[in-house]
Amino acid sequence: MAFDLDMIKNVYDRFGARVEAARKATGKPLTLTEKILYAHLTEGNASKAYGRGMDYVDFAPDRVAMQDATAQMALLQFMQAGRPKVAVPSTVHCDHLIQAKIGADTDLVTAKDVNKEVYDFLASVSDKYGLGFWKPGAGIIHQVVLENYAFPGGMMIGTDSHTPNAGGLGMIAIGVGGADACDVMAGLPWELKFPKLIGVKLTGKLSGWTSAKDVILKVAGILTVKGGTGAIVEYFGEGAESLSATGKGTICNMGAEIGATTSVFGYDEKAAIYLSGTKRADIAEMANAIKEHLTGDAEVYANPEAYFDQVIEINLSELEPHVNGPFTPDLAWPISKFATAVKENNWPEKLEVGLIGSCTNSSYEDITRSASIALQAINKHLKTKAEFTITPGSEQVRFTVDRDGYLDTFAEMGGVVLANACGPCIGQWARHTDDPSRKNSIITSFNRNFAKRNDGNPNTHAFVASPEIVTAFAIAGDLTFNPLTDTLTNEKGEQVKLDEPMGIEMPVKGFAVDDAGYQAPAEDGSSVDVKVDPKSSRLQLLDPFPAWEGTDLSGLKLLIKAKGKCTTDHISMAGPWLKFRGHLDNISNNMLIGAINYFNNTSDSVKNELTGEYGPVPATQRDYKAHGIGTVVVGDENYGEGSSREHAAMEPRHLGVRAILVKSFARIHETNLKKQGMLAITFANSGDYDKVQEDDTFDINGLTSFAPGMPLTVVLHHKDGSNDSFPVNHTYNEQQIEWFKAGGALNIIRREMAS
Repeated sequence: MAFDLDMIKNVYDRFGARVEAARKATGKPLTLTEKILYAHLTEGNASKAYGRGMDYVDFAPDRVAMQDATAQMALLQFMQAGRPKVAVPSTVHCDHLIQAKIGADTDLVTAKDVNKEVYDFLASVSDKYGLGFWKPGAGIIHQVVLENYAFPGGMMIGTDSHTPNAGGLGMIAIGVGGADACDVMAGLPWELKFPKLIGVKLTGKLSGWTSAKDVILKVAGILTVKGGTGAIVEYFGEGAESLSATGKGTICNMGAEIGATTSVFGYDEKAAIYLSGTKRADIAEMANAIKEHLTGDAEVYANPEAYFDQVIEINLSELEPHVNGPFTPDLAWPISKFATAVKENNWPEKLEVGLIGSCTNSSYEDITRSASIALQAINKHLKTKAEFTITPGSEQVRFTVDRDGYLDTFAEMGGVVLANACGPCIGQWARHTDDPSRKNSIITSFNRNFAKRNDGNPNTHAFVASPEIVTAFAIAGDLTFNPLTDTLTNEKGEQVKLDEPMGIEMPVKGFAVDDAGYQAPAEDGSSVDVKVDPKSSRLQLLDPFPAWEGTDLSGLKLLIKAKGKCTTDHISMAGPWLKFRGHLDNISNNMLIGAINYFNNTSDSVKNELTGEYGPVPATQRDYKAHGIGTVVVGDENYGEGSSREHAAMEPRHLGVRAILVKSFARIHETNLKKQGMLAITFANSGDYDKVQEDDTFDINGLTSFAPGMPLTVVLHHKDGSNDSFPVNHTYNEQQIEWFKAGGALNIIRREMAS
């Protein structure tokens, strides 16, 4: 069924006029990205052009989506805003808290029991405030959104970094923290710095072993994990139009790994086919009526260098399958060079587990292409050498591929079907291993492969590839195997070669499902009671953070100087900590335990300047807080990359960290810090990072005249009595400075609602 048709009709009714106003304001043809952004200005029709990478702009998103791990904190914040109902269509999706251990049925029953308190809270708060609720087992948020809510030309924010998945259907969909979601649900504008534009021109057509996944694996290799920061990536060209809507979703989904704000494809025949196939032909009909506005102007695509800040061109006919990793999603290897890389880098050649599915690659097309490889293993008498798991993206996909026999094929080749949930992709995986200290290799069709992400094991070398390549590797059990060229020895001692995968874009008999897992909210939620047990270890009502005291900050201690990559997984781990996502104090016990201390090359071990002893990061910070001493966290480049989890910003704020000083920030994390009233600052000269010593005391000056574009000053007081002073930059605008002064954006919302 199609949800929120009246809202979509309203968007489309005004779309043309807003695009024309934007053309007039900018005086030029428009990219698709610009059309959608200008069509969603809070002000209505554009009155001026906005500077890319410079101007902060207020937008009015059409909807909000939240997964269960982040929804807890987002909705706990929303409950403080004083509104009786969400201002825009919003949904909650229970996909993160289901641990993959035995198999789908058993794991789901266990999750419903273990997480009952959280699920009951989310269901009741959704019921009360008018949110759609997708029950455990319904599927992964991004696949469910693509099947039910994404629409061409729309704008959505979601509390998960892979929200851009909806860009496969032509939607500007952006990952945010829960505080941003709270703002939009409360009816306030959503602020974003107007993004730069990266154009990716796709020519040719995919064939053989190459898939849509290989497009983004290639792009990640070109742009790296931060090359897309502050930009929206727009795909266009004949090659783009040849890709399935779900294939485009895969590309947009993993665009989060290049730091992009989001990624988007234009509306075309493939999008119309997918909308109709998912029982939304009425939306396709409405989109067809304004289709000229749902793609970039012809002049833009004819001369893209004149309209994009950067242009990349990829010939799909020449593109090789890729394998990316280990430990970072941008280390890209064409399949022809991967075996050599494995040997030269001494990565473990034996493959222990292959995992397919997730929000990135669990479409009907993905499953059928992988199943065609699995069927060959059966027919050619090949024994699968590695463990193999399948994670369906939604109950609709699972039910349909089961009906069509593909799950039976996977079972026959030795695969285990997991629950329709995130599972191993986010560390919710009770992995079967005989020696966790052994270096080992796994390969997934997921999106992210940072150290320890999938199984908590720093010795696991995780690689990322398409589902069909993963399936072939699982059969071979050897990372030096090239399925395009190499043969395998079957159980009869014969040399056999795998044929190219064959897939079906849309099910011939259509999608089917008995129970999709959706629960509509109450018509009137005023009498619904949302209960949070004061004794709960998993849910905790929030208290407002204190306002800024109105002075410069002095006498701050160094909590940790983080060395190298410090993602939100390092700052606030997932896995077993997911169960505390609704309890700020308890989850704060994982704060920065994965970060590497520059001074001893060890994680979760920092010097307490009050005692001179080394101890865990959270315990050390709690000691400083108990003594009324603020602290500073120092970090490297792209600090806070990865997941959108705002807990990575809220935990330091809760425990008394006053400032985060780094070489550069990832976009979502910097915004999350600002929303929580934290001071997020960067070295004006990255070399000043080296001046920070373990026993330093910090002063941060200039806050009493805090203003946009005006640097602050950090003074380091060293143990030997010497000092270092240097400027630090910030990106706060006037509104964000008010967030800082008030102690957080939510404090301002609460104040405005009360008045």
